[in-house]
Amino acid sequence: STPPDIHMYCLSQGICTFENAILEQMFSERFYSQVLAEKRQLGRKDGPPHQVLVVPLHSRISLPEAFRLLQDEDLGTVHLNERGSTHSFMLLCPRLKHRCFFTRVPPHLASLWYFFRVTVTLPSLSVLFIALAVRGLSALPPKKQVDVRKKLSKAVEKRFPEDKLLLLDTQQEAGVLLRQLANQKQRHLAFRDRRAYLFAHVADFVPGEESNLVGTLKISGYVRGRTLNVNRLLHIVGHGDFQIKQIDAPMDPFSLNPTVSKSSKEPTMAMEVVAADAVTDMEEDLKVLMKADPDRQESLQTEVIPDPMEGEQTWPTEEELNEANDFLKQSSKVVKKVPKGTSNYQAEWILDEGDESSGEGDEYDNIQHEDFMEEEDSQDESSGKEEYETMTVGESVHDDLYDEQLDEEAEQKMLEKYKEERLQEMFPDEMDTPRDVAARIRFQKYRGLKSFRTSPWDPKENLPRDYARIFQFQNFTNTRKNIFKEVEEDGAEGAEVGWYVTIHVSEVPVSVIEYFRQGAPLIVFSLLPYEQKMSVLNMVVSRNPGNAEPVKAKEELIFHCGFRRFRASPLFSQHTAADKHKFQRFLTADAALVVTVYAPITFPPAAVLLFKQKSNGMHSLVATGHLLSVDPDRMVIKRVVLSGHPFKIFTKMAVVRYMFFNREDVMWFKPVELRTKWGRRGHIKEPLGTHGHMKCSFDGKLKSQDTVLMNLYKRVFPKWTYDPHVPEPIPWVKNEASIVPEMDVE
Repeated sequence: STPPDIHMYCLSQGICTFENAILEQMFSERFYSQVLAEKRQLGRKDGPPHQVLVVPLHSRISLPEAFRLLQDEDLGTVHLNERGSTHSFMLLCPRLKHRCFFTRVPPHLASLWYFFRVTVTLPSLSVLFIALAVRGLSALPPKKQVDVRKKLSKAVEKRFPEDKLLLLDTQQEAGVLLRQLANQKQRHLAFRDRRAYLFAHVADFVPGEESNLVGTLKISGYVRGRTLNVNRLLHIVGHGDFQIKQIDAPMDPFSLNPTVSKSSKEPTMAMEVVAADAVTDMEEDLKVLMKADPDRQESLQTEVIPDPMEGEQTWPTEEELNEANDFLKQSSKVVKKVPKGTSNYQAEWILDEGDESSGEGDEYDNIQHEDFMEEEDSQDESSGKEEYETMTVGESVHDDLYDEQLDEEAEQKMLEKYKEERLQEMFPDEMDTPRDVAARIRFQKYRGLKSFRTSPWDPKENLPRDYARIFQFQNFTNTRKNIFKEVEEDGAEGAEVGWYVTIHVSEVPVSVIEYFRQGAPLIVFSLLPYEQKMSVLNMVVSRNPGNAEPVKAKEELIFHCGFRRFRASPLFSQHTAADKHKFQRFLTADAALVVTVYAPITFPPAAVLLFKQKSNGMHSLVATGHLLSVDPDRMVIKRVVLSGHPFKIFTKMAVVRYMFFNREDVMWFKPVELRTKWGRRGHIKEPLGTHGHMKCSFDGKLKSQDTVLMNLYKRVFPKWTYDPHVPEPIPWVKNEASIVPEMDVE
């Protein structure tokens, strides 16, 4: 006796069991009810206001004139005075039962990125085109307005397919814009929904008793994301991690239902007066919501204090090394049947398969040189003469300015990087053996591997001292899952989403409030457990197609990982599923790579942006991606390829030179396997003479134009160059030196 609606639901979803159908329907109803409740709460009196960004794309755009159109008495909109120093203001719409917080963003990419991380509504780019279109259409003839509007709509659809071009010419069109902002489809970010965050509307600084440079920072704003716990650490974007003293609950100065004086004739002025009175009465109605518990408050410790006696390693004695050498000699002896009177040296050249060399006549093989064919000269015959026109080009007045701005030293360094990148593409990992230093000394940290994929490598051996300073999870996946589960089921007391609160942050430098008073954004995030501790982060990134400048490994880059930004010198490695990952010397454009750095722990998912600071102070976007894992055991293996050339070839044996330059190096690298570019594999039999020549045996016939290679590997680690202080980028400016002079055509 199953209800008919359950039967229909089973048929539509392809579910056979009624129990699964009931659970599925209950889950969908719960999910849609949560989405609907969240949509109804956002922008209303019980939820945080809509956060709308406004980015002018042209210097001649007048934002105050555009915002005046939003102050419509019929819609009941109210423009409150600016609060704080972030060029922001609140727009109340009692008739629509919504409120929006407009913020003007400085014209550089870094500030845009910070604001986008906390913006709930993302239609601001549409506002940019609206402001531009209004000023353009109002000054054009009526017939031309249609063509201009079509071109603008086409440009908007190409970059933003989901957005439409709206006009902001009349107050009726302003009402349409406000309704679109209120009903905008919300795009959730997983890392943001699992943490409490806040955009500062007002900030105040109270100097400390001991020094005026450090004190308590009071930040007021609306709680978003999750419940804000006073015992959790707080991250101020761009300034570091801090502890919270207490959380206050003042009166909301931007309420949708303020008390309006009946004697007032102009609603806008009355509302502004009430809002100002609310600000003065905030301290009288102030309520202390929570105070930090010293026993439960999280620590600011970021690194482990290493024990110098922990992990002490013992090295083998000389007796143990001699025993190992004797064992290798005994195991390397092979019994062969040789003619009577054959010396040991001659016996080494006799192969086990019984193949005999043909003497000096077979010293060099007859090989068809297919890859060295002569090039034929080709002449281009033109069918007709091309027509030319005479042009008089004026002298460029910007040549001197261009030469003054040119940095010759930077140009030379960039040329060297381009050469290195090109050589790396043509000859991957190949390196010339140094002649002034013995190879056994230069490559003493390298080892040979039978197979890069299957050969064992202990991830705990020969770790650097910096690994004693970091934190590591026994099982990062399970820890992340448990923390997220606690966040979902967290019923602890705190500031709920939508509350207007004041956070008291302790031990904050005075530079933070100075940064805020200059008009920069102040954004704070509540940290999850362990997110203040240092570890090794691995991020998957792809090269930005618009940036062709070579980026070398261990070069300083600026990271935007989730809510953090910092500077570090990363390693690049291949993105594979194996236990060992090959080191990449440059950030390639044809495949995604993994970036490895020392940085504070961040639980994925989290978006990643990589910037590079230019000499003029601007930040150039290099790559984009996401956080992969927090795993210090991920092994990045650097490969070095030493090359040698066959000197004498005797079927499957050959004399190779130029790989080493002394006898001791040949003996040192004798156990390492050889390979050739044409797919042959072999090993070193013995050294010949004292100049680095060596006799080698291969698994097949060797070609004279082939190249003998030896692969050496070592594990590499990132440098501890983490720096949370990132210099502010300069705004986008027009480069006067790049202006092309006009040409007069005769």
